[in-house]
Amino acid sequence: MITVVGTGTGAPAPLDVVAEAELVVGGRRHLDAVRLPAAAERIVLGPLAPALDAIEEYVAKDRRVVVLASGDPGFFGIVRALAERFGARRLDVRPGVSSVATAFARLGLAWDDAVVVSAHGRDPRTAVNVCRAHPKAAVLTGPGAGPAELGAALARTAPGRVLFVASALGSPEERLERVSPAEAAGRDWGRAVSVVLCLDETRAQGPARTLAGAARPPGWALDEDGFAHRDSMITKFEVRALALARLGPRPGDLVWDVGSGSGSVAVECARLGAAVSAVEKAADGAARIRANAGAHGVDVHVVHGEAPAALYALDAPDAVFVGGGGRELPGIVAECARRARRTVVVALAALDRVPAVRAALTGSGFGCDGVLLQSSRLAPLPGDVTRLAAANPVFLLWGVRPHAAADEGVAL
Repeated sequence: MITVVGTGTGAPAPLDVVAEAELVVGGRRHLDAVRLPAAAERIVLGPLAPALDAIEEYVAKDRRVVVLASGDPGFFGIVRALAERFGARRLDVRPGVSSVATAFARLGLAWDDAVVVSAHGRDPRTAVNVCRAHPKAAVLTGPGAGPAELGAALARTAPGRVLFVASALGSPEERLERVSPAEAAGRDWGRAVSVVLCLDETRAQGPARTLAGAARPPGWALDEDGFAHRDSMITKFEVRALALARLGPRPGDLVWDVGSGSGSVAVECARLGAAVSAVEKAADGAARIRANAGAHGVDVHVVHGEAPAALYALDAPDAVFVGGGGRELPGIVAECARRARRTVVVALAALDRVPAVRAALTGSGFGCDGVLLQSSRLAPLPGDVTRLAAANPVFLLWGVRPHAAADEGVAL
């Protein structure tokens, strides 16, 4: 057996477990905190592969191995790698208290509604997008993805967030500091950070939960009367339903809604857990997007400006919806395709612009497909009878970056 011990928030490993070990693997601070048997080999965790190879040599000879980890080693921890290499039946896991649970406990906050994301050894953009989209998030940090990097990104798009930086939890040097994103960006936090909590205190704490984590909305493709809009200038729900299916917004994604108008697509993407930047050239439109986002309890980063110039300063998106653009539409689509990591979806009422938009997508190396959506809704007539009222037809085109289609099974 390989005994995996979570040392909690500063709690030492059980002496009886370590005393019988012939190989002890762990971070330097975990190894320094225990008295190891004189004959035991000690491996300080750095690159994981050499440590796993050493463990395999001991396991093959039925020698006792102990792995020391932080908190709960089954929660974004080493248990996954050990189980994949040696099988779950070889593991004796003894979890401690995770740094996430401890940090929320220090604040006196429930965390069943928190979204937890690991930035350790990963691109921090996913963590940034989760912090933008959700009112309560916890980020497990790592080199190059700590409070300073999170703060710098959030200061541009969500400056009102509050960060709680928890360092050296459970030790005499424990600290839990409340800072703004800008304040976090301007400091050197060292290597003792355990976890960063990101809170949007403007959004009220939700009711008691049955399921932990991010709540999925009860529905999407909402009726137009759920949004404030001007003169019916809003993406109709039939179009929005297919656009959302092709955009595929999810937690950790960043979506642009370009020519956002009422912000109906932006709001729906945010309800599905994505971070969203909505670009709108009209001042009253930008105000309307903010109002609609607030009415639906989501946060949308609203950019008052005209595309494509307004796009240059934005972080690269995973997906883009283009709902406006006029004569500049092909150039806007080309810029969106240049920046998008996965897909671009374009809604058009004018047949004349379809070829140019297709050319902009295919010219950027995207696979392109599309449909003409024609729908008729039930409408009442005098005499308690019903007719079909035809909506204006809309072309919906989408382009998918080839590697994204291969990686995620996206239909072209």
